[in-house]
Amino acid sequence: MPTETTIAETSAPPPPGEGRAQFACESCGAVLSYAPGTTNLKCEYCGHENTIAEPEATVDELSFEDGLAAGTGHDDVLEAETVTCEACAAEFTLAEGVSSDACPFCGHNVVTEPQVHPMLKPGAVLPFALDAKAARERFRGWIKSLWFAPNDLVRFAKANDAFNGIYVPYWTFDCRTTSHYHGQRGTNYTTTETYTATENGKPVRKTRTVVRVRWTPVSGTVARAFDDVLVLASDKLPRTYTEKLEPWDLEALSPYTPAYLSGFRAERYCFGLREGFDFAKRIMDGVIRGDVKRDIGGDHQRIGRLSTRHDGITYKHILLPIWVAAYRYGGKPYRIVINGRTGEVQGERPYSWLKIGAVVLALAAIAGVAIYFLQ
Repeated sequence: MPTETTIAETSAPPPPGEGRAQFACESCGAVLSYAPGTTNLKCEYCGHENTIAEPEATVDELSFEDGLAAGTGHDDVLEAETVTCEACAAEFTLAEGVSSDACPFCGHNVVTEPQVHPMLKPGAVLPFALDAKAARERFRGWIKSLWFAPNDLVRFAKANDAFNGIYVPYWTFDCRTTSHYHGQRGTNYTTTETYTATENGKPVRKTRTVVRVRWTPVSGTVARAFDDVLVLASDKLPRTYTEKLEPWDLEALSPYTPAYLSGFRAERYCFGLREGFDFAKRIMDGVIRGDVKRDIGGDHQRIGRLSTRHDGITYKHILLPIWVAAYRYGGKPYRIVINGRTGEVQGERPYSWLKIGAVVLALAAIAGVAIYFLQ
């Protein structure tokens, strides 16, 4: 049976917690939360709204070499109250006014005391455009498109606290690449060959046309400019699903301000700048190999040696908005992720074997009736 995540409730407006950015309602003193799709902080108790001040900073590309040389400086670190999930080891912040919660990545109840830790300060954030209600609607639409979805999953989709809004860390990289290659170009040609077949118990010689490949050694150079190669800096969400949430409207990135995080969680970076670029190089290599094959031409291509130089490398460290639901069904964990900007839904799903069995029995009954009348 799915286990719904729960969020601690309060009967009175909670005060801002220590170690967190404080955005108190001017009307009733409660903690303000960011209202997705706006530039406002809103009080869920009295409805008062504050406009988020536009940051003076800009979203800049940073030098990769300078970043590696300097490491994490004081200007790049902020103090944040985070908790660590005992089940999956995810480390993330809690929403303001919440002292305990369920892990958004695995659904395990997190009851450890929050600890203040240094956290890499993001350079930019892409604010949520969809609220929790819109995320649930997208999820329900996704479920309706699934065959044999368990009824429990449908009920889970209707739960008000099923989804957790979390800002997930990413790196983006820009660079110019120059790649030298050696390989082979394959060109199809046809020829006629003779073969022996048996007809009426006797061997008969016949001819047929076959396609063969003539290989020619080639070499060359290809170049490409990469812009905003996106690398997930978290190991708690499956890349097979997060990559399908793309594309992201990165042109709408806003300089980092904690106001956009108010009322939401944020995950800490799981790996650093160098590791991020190593992963980005693997992404770029797939694109470069496509460029090489097009440059080789012909009907078939083989790449023997390929060496790539990366120049003018810059990066950004950003937070992207994802709605996450974690639940268990039949003792197995499942996760759903939703793009907090576009509503794209990806994730794992269970199957209802009762529904599958019912369909199998129905088809068997129909087949039996058809056989009866045919006989």
